[in-house]
Amino acid sequence: MSRIGKLPIEIPAGVEVKIEGHIVTVKGPLGTEVVEVRPEVDVKIEDNHVIVTRKDDSREARSLHGLSRTLIANAVKGVKDGFVKNLEIQGVGYRAQMQGTTLNMQLGYSHPVDIVPPAGITISVEANTKISVKGTNKQTVGDVAAEIRGKRPPEVYKGKGIRYEGEYVRRKAGKAGKK
Repeated sequence: MSRIGKLPIEIPAGVEVKIEGHIVTVKGPLGTEVVEVRPEVDVKIEDNHVIVTRKDDSREARSLHGLSRTLIANAVKGVKDGFVKNLEIQGVGYRAQMQGTTLNMQLGYSHPVDIVPPAGITISVEANTKISVKGTNKQTVGDVAAEIRGKRPPEVYKGKGIRYEGEYVRRKAGKAGKK
C-alpha cells in the first residue's frame, strides 16, 4: 500500500472540496483549483478529510495512488496558503523591475528580457535583485520560476545569473597563472 496515498487530507476551515466523478474541485480564500484524477483511483470525503483509495492492485493503480493524493493535497494547500518561489539575481548590472504585470529584466544581453506571467500567477520584485513568484498552483509557480531562471542560469566561474533563493552554485577554478 502506498504510504503517501494512505494519508488522509485534512480540509482546513474556509476550504470547500467538491467531488464530481473524476474531477475534484477545491475552493478557498485564494481561488479555485481543479484536479482530474484517473479512473484507477477513487476519492471520497469522510469527516472533513479527503481519502484517496485505489480500485485494484494493478501496477498502474499503485503508481497513481500517491500521485493523486499529493495533487489533491497541493490543491488544498494552494487555495488556503498559496505557493511562493523566490529567486535572486547576482551580477553587475543585472536587475529586474515590474512594468505593469510584465517582469522586465536586464541580464547582460543587448536587449531587455520580458516575461508575462500566466493567469493566476503574480510576480513581484524587491530591491531590483529579488524576484518572488506567487500562485495557487504549485506546478505553474515552479514552471514560471524555472522559466525566469532559464533566461540566465548561474554560471560556474563567477556565479553571475539568476538562482533560486538559497541555491548553492558550485564554483570552478579559473585558469592557473603562468609561473
